[in-house]
Parts: sequence; C-alpha cells; structure tokens
Amino acid sequence: MSTYCLSKSFDFDLKLTGKSSQTMRMFGLTVDKLQRSIVTHQCKLKIEQGDIVYITGPSGSGKSVLLRELENKFSPKEKINLQSVKLPADRSVIDCFSSTVIESLKSLSIAGLNDCLCILNRPAWLSDGQKYRFALAKALAANKKVIFADEFCTNLDRITAAVIAWNIRKFAKRNKVTFILASCHDDILQDLSPDVLVLKSMVGHAEVIYKQRGKNE
Repeated sequence: MSTYCLSKSFDFDLKLTGKSSQTMRMFGLTVDKLQRSIVTHQCKLKIEQGDIVYITGPSGSGKSVLLRELENKFSPKEKINLQSVKLPADRSVIDCFSSTVIESLKSLSIAGLNDCLCILNRPAWLSDGQKYRFALAKALAANKKVIFADEFCTNLDRITAAVIAWNIRKFAKRNKVTFILASCHDDILQDLSPDVLVLKSMVGHAEVIYKQRGKNE
C-alpha cells in the first residue's frame, strides 16, 4: 500500500485590466480578498495495487485537480491517461492494436466497443462516445500499472456506463491494474464498487472512504 498526499491551490496572478478592476469594484472585491478566497484542494489517499479510486463531486469542485496531482506522482512508464490516446484517421480501430485480433477484441469488448462497423471504422471518425471507449480500450491494452480517466463514462448513456464500470471492476482485480477515475456521476458506484471513494466538495474538502478497510478520513 502506498500513501499519497495531494495539495493544490491556484494564485490569482492575472493582470488587472480596466474591465476586471471595474468588475471587482462592483462586487466589493480587492486583490487581497481574492487571494484569501482561493481554495486549496487536498486529501491523503492510501492505494493498493489493483484498487479503483473514484473521485466524484459537483462540477467545478476540483475533481480533475486531484486527479492531475495524483497522476504526477507516477512515472510515465507505469501510467497512461485516456486523454493521451491518439485517434488515427489513417487506419481502422482494430489495426490500432499491436496484439492479436482475439486479444484486441477482448480489450474493445471490455470498453464497450464491440460493434463490427465501429471496429472497422477509423478512430477519428467515431462518435464522441465511441472515441472515449476506443481510448479506454487502448489504455487497457497498454499493459500499464495505472490508468487515469477524467470524466469517466460521462458522455455515455447510463446503461453502457454501468456495463463498462462492471467490466472495469473485474479487469482491475484480475490484472492488478489500478484505476484513478473522476466523474460527477454517482449512478455507477454500485457497478464500479470503488475501493477508494473520494467525495469532493466545493470548498476544497475531500472525504475519503475506503471499502472494507473500516477507515474513513
């Protein structure tokens, strides 16, 4: 088990223009007040290999901030982020995988992309939801220890999202791959069954709940 201490805040360092100064006066704000209102996003996480960490909370609460800070704790060799997966326009989905056809189809199926027409299409030509599932399949096939995914299944219909969450749960435990996921949706919690649940609030506080560890922070 590894412990990660995360802390991130953002200074107000924008150059004040005439419009921004006027806006501040209208709301009774000063630079001092703006600096004091800055939220520090922080929490401490204890993660075991093969855990699913799910960061959730309202939009704008800092879920992505915590995910990025946690991603910085891992070396490039052991991690992959879905946002880094390229979407080629010069070859089909199935030709983007270096493994055998059967192994490639397994990864695509886990990611919920198992329609033949999609698999023979070009990744760049897929719909947004299909592109996300392609990126997830590529991440699964990358043989990395840690997979990061912001906005996890956010743009998918909720039935598909639930199925993928269930598949990810099985994949993580079978292959000892750690998943660090963030989303505002809580309807997939039962299917995903995260080992570490991070409930992010708008004021920077994060409640951390550990599954079957009997310890909340």
